[in-house]
Amino acid sequence: MTDSAAASHAAFTPDPEQGKAVVALDRAHVFHSWSAQDQIAPLPIAGAAGSRFWDYEGNSYLDFASQLVYTNIGHQHPKVVAAIQEQAARLCTVAPAFANDKRAEAAELITRHAPEGLNRVFFTNGGADAIENAVRMARVHTGRPKVMTAYRSYHGNTATAITMTGDPRRWANENAGHRDGNVLKFFGPYLYRSAFYATTEEQESERALAHLEQQIQFEGPGTVAAIVLETVVGTNGILIPPPGYLAGVRALCDKYGILYIADEVMAGFGRTGTWFAVDNWSVTPDLIAFAKGVNSGYVPLGGVIISDHVHETFRNRVFPGGLTYSGHPLACAAAVATIKTMEEEGIVEHAAWLGENVLGPGLRELAEKHPSVGEVRGLGAFWALDLVKDRETREMFVPYAAAGPDAAPMNAVMAEAKKHGVWPMPHFNRLQVTPPLNLTENEAREGLAGIDAALAVADSYL
Repeated sequence: MTDSAAASHAAFTPDPEQGKAVVALDRAHVFHSWSAQDQIAPLPIAGAAGSRFWDYEGNSYLDFASQLVYTNIGHQHPKVVAAIQEQAARLCTVAPAFANDKRAEAAELITRHAPEGLNRVFFTNGGADAIENAVRMARVHTGRPKVMTAYRSYHGNTATAITMTGDPRRWANENAGHRDGNVLKFFGPYLYRSAFYATTEEQESERALAHLEQQIQFEGPGTVAAIVLETVVGTNGILIPPPGYLAGVRALCDKYGILYIADEVMAGFGRTGTWFAVDNWSVTPDLIAFAKGVNSGYVPLGGVIISDHVHETFRNRVFPGGLTYSGHPLACAAAVATIKTMEEEGIVEHAAWLGENVLGPGLRELAEKHPSVGEVRGLGAFWALDLVKDRETREMFVPYAAAGPDAAPMNAVMAEAKKHGVWPMPHFNRLQVTPPLNLTENEAREGLAGIDAALAVADSYL
């Protein structure tokens, strides 16, 4: 634990009765996301600092999930807290039609780190409405209706974004009538479970691109407005695109007049060890959707970074979209402080170092030790352990979309991790390791020890 985090935790006095009161009030009045309400037991959190949070019993956990992969500079960073306080004292809110210093400064800082040619920002409240507005821009710009997205993806919970999503959260929403009929799916690259019978990264890239081009041709290239891809697939597996794939997508978009939208909501702002994940492959999208790490989630904020040629469409044409809280001053002040802190403290560089020297090697050592680990994937502070029942057959540790009794083995693995003071992110058969980017080496090794213990539980199910 860092000194400041240790001091904050040490200053906390456990209060189990207060924790019970928080749970009782929550259960009486709060409706939780993605949940059957009577089947959950939310842990009441009393405080957090650095890479840790703690409950009212005083139990401390290493936040190896960064909550929902957004506390990129950790909890309660004093520079960002101070910036929010200062802004609140000066100007809490202003309508988006006015110019605002922090909104403008945040946009300048964001575009400074974006690929060349992306120089303007449309601010939203989060990732889902960033995706919605990016798609709207693409449709207006091209005059085309269709959008193509991959299976094994997540793009948000609003109407078009959930239809674009390629995981089971889409199903119930479609059954409820929430479906954008102009969203089409394709298979992205995933060599470990290749849909293309590939045995090398080169084959996977070539065959995935051939599949995508055929989909475009069959749909009619003149009907497709955009291809939307998570640069590194997040919740659905930390899937790293093979060399040449993203460049190939860029080339297909150029060939057919389609916009390439990079979903960097989870992978952006240092998560992969570069400011934007596309920087790892030197690819320039037409639009980038962002949120989460832009201000470490301290105040809700998202947005779309817009290329100059897309911006040209709207110089004298009204963009048919807007949000009441677009570029909210408190959120933008938090973004300015976060980005400046990341620059000053070398946090992006540290994330790259952490992945290359500590998390990557450490997780691969665990894979050699534990037969329940089929594959380790990741970059920077963005990693996944693909758990299996059998390494030879690669049978998933729990079934796809496992719930109830089927999910019990993963629940047991998570329970053991928590018992050792580590809180990673589980999803289906994967244990995902996505800590704050400024995690210390000692904290990383402490967390890996807890995951080691959890994987022993996974091994017991084989």
